[in-house]
Amino acid sequence: MEIGAKLREMRLQKNLTQEELADRCELTKGYISQLENDVTSPSIATLVDILNALGSDLGHFFREESEEKIVFSQAEYIEKQSDGMIWNWVIPNAQKNMMEPVLVELEAGASTSVDFPHEGEEFGYVLEGRIAVVTAEKQYPAKKGESFYYRADREHYIVNRGKTRARFLWISTPPNF
Repeated sequence: MEIGAKLREMRLQKNLTQEELADRCELTKGYISQLENDVTSPSIATLVDILNALGSDLGHFFREESEEKIVFSQAEYIEKQSDGMIWNWVIPNAQKNMMEPVLVELEAGASTSVDFPHEGEEFGYVLEGRIAVVTAEKQYPAKKGESFYYRADREHYIVNRGKTRARFLWISTPPNF
């Protein structure tokens, strides 16, 4: 961590000059300059005084906030292939999120395994081909450009009823795949 750069950034956010900050902490402008340029390091007591003058504290100052990843490339997808089916988890580690999107490809006649009843809901959008969402009670056909949505409180799976490959985005909340 670059303490000096972070102190400078905090000082500038408060619209303070080095001299104004130094006066508030009973330090010299030269010392503040040395800190900001990482020429010297402050004692803990001095750092606490400076942070107080900047409206902060040690806990906040040293908290490393990781930048949230927003966009994921195809190279980051996690792929699994089995029995005429390709699963692509398009958001790595999505099981820690509120929902889990998966891009699924089914060869003609292939189906996903039966998903047993669980809490949550599932949504899908058919990108290519024809599928059927199968529940314990009924089959619901869907083709390219159509979507599906259901509570996952009963057994369900998806089958490709077409003669060509089917691709669909399938999103489960909470994560279940």
